[in-house]
Amino acid sequence: MKPHVDEQAILAIERPHKSLWTYYLLCCLAFPPAFPFLVLPNWFRYHTLRYKFTAEGVSMSWGILFRREIILNYARIQDIHLRSNLVERWFGLARILVQTASGSSAAEMTLEGLKEFEAVRDFLYSKMRGVKDHPAPSAAPTSPVIHPANEGELASALREVAGELRAVRVALEARGISGAGTGKEGDRDAL
Repeated sequence: MKPHVDEQAILAIERPHKSLWTYYLLCCLAFPPAFPFLVLPNWFRYHTLRYKFTAEGVSMSWGILFRREIILNYARIQDIHLRSNLVERWFGLARILVQTASGSSAAEMTLEGLKEFEAVRDFLYSKMRGVKDHPAPSAAPTSPVIHPANEGELASALREVAGELRAVRVALEARGISGAGTGKEGDRDAL
């Protein structure tokens, strides 16, 4: 059994952990000739990166000259993945890749620099499932939600319907009316 996710701690997350800047520096140092060109964009990204978790969704923003912001409602989330390389694991970090049904195979949002990545993933899963488990009320009548306690009633109703269909089929066969051999191939193919 998984421990309960502390929603208040998740909702309070606004910035990535300090280890993310160290990780960015190490990545830039891996290419010494390009270090001056790589370190500045990463420094701006780290210092402007902001997260906001609300009751409706999650948002992420970053950038100085070209400000980018991504806002996702929990209802749009389709899948959540954790990814980390060797250096990220050494710092205790992981990236949370959040995917939607946008048609692209790439993640819509990548939350990075979080030490509590498993708790955030569990929080997002619970919110994602919570949104889908409680449909919004609408004016049009909807089919009832089947709860585990009512599964026995559903099974008996389905058995009753299947029995009635069998009786109708037997009665039709007794009258000589069946789908096979009527010479109406086009009618059967249309069904």
